[in-house]
Amino acid sequence: MKRRDILAAAGVGLAATALAGCKEDSKSAAAPQEGSSSQTFTWKMVTSWPKNFPGVGVGAERFAKLVEEMSNGRLKVRIYAAGELVPALEVFDAVSRGTAELGHGAPYYWKGKVPAAQFFCALPFGPNALEMNAWLHYGGGMQLWEEVYKPFGVLPMACGNTGVQTAGWFNKEITSVDDFKGLKMRTPGLGGEVLTKMGGTVVNMPAGEIFTALQTGAIDATEWIGPYNDLALGLHKASKYYYTPGWQEPSVQFELDVNLKAWETLPADLQAIVRSAARAINGDMLDDYNAKNMEAMEQLKSEGVDVRRLPDEVLARLKEVATEVVEASANADPVAKKVWDHQKAYLQRLYDYAESNEKDIYNIRG
Repeated sequence: MKRRDILAAAGVGLAATALAGCKEDSKSAAAPQEGSSSQTFTWKMVTSWPKNFPGVGVGAERFAKLVEEMSNGRLKVRIYAAGELVPALEVFDAVSRGTAELGHGAPYYWKGKVPAAQFFCALPFGPNALEMNAWLHYGGGMQLWEEVYKPFGVLPMACGNTGVQTAGWFNKEITSVDDFKGLKMRTPGLGGEVLTKMGGTVVNMPAGEIFTALQTGAIDATEWIGPYNDLALGLHKASKYYYTPGWQEPSVQFELDVNLKAWETLPADLQAIVRSAARAINGDMLDDYNAKNMEAMEQLKSEGVDVRRLPDEVLARLKEVATEVVEASANADPVAKKVWDHQKAYLQRLYDYAESNEKDIYNIRG
């Protein structure tokens, strides 16, 4: 009986302790988590895109809306389109120096300042969107990306992808390799370096200037993104021939740039919201392009656009030159070489898998 009384007393004590613990847990759940607060933030976001531009521009707008909704208004993001606060190609610099807390653009736009950046964006005859995202999120690519941008005070996040692009719009036929000689073309990144080596001239310009340049003959050809965006810019009204496939950009990875000092002022829950929103838009934008490119291509064809495939011998030569250009660009900068060596090894494994499985499905399903 004594033992029973002792056990009963112990049980009461344990129950009281558990009850007290529940009360403490309840207090903890109700109280703000460490690192969070009711403080609100209003951040500026500069982009490389025209205001409300389909795909990329809309993706940036969706990101801002999603962050505000997920944070219950604690973090508001005000969008500045290209040219409203800074020029389209100066987004990275603006975020780096703190003019804006956020930026949205394409990494190869700042290759002059960060040579390795273009390896996180698009590689001629390189990875598609699924393969790029696999390397970034599960193959160590994001860690390298953060390492490359850290000296500039910028934190990068994957935030959108176009999927496979088109080769572009041309005001003359491309029937042989010689047709690239003397060709003035708007095309960025490593694809532009390939064109230069083929005897062409690269002209860099933002989206808002492309139509006029093509229409007036300031350029002979251009690639922008694909049918969805090309239709929005009206490029079919300024050019005769539309070529595929997009050898120069089998995918283009867009980025969210975050000023590191501003990032460190955010509580942990808002940081998690920004990361989650960027990841959500990364997938959403690709879905958008896959759906709208199909519809836009159907419309372009219905309006009589001459859609052609580049000749096999031209594609073969472009691939040879692209291999030389990518290796030379990597070897010209030690940081870029580190990124490329890592990326190349991982992509080869992805390509081997695609060759043994996915490629057959693409070839036989139609």
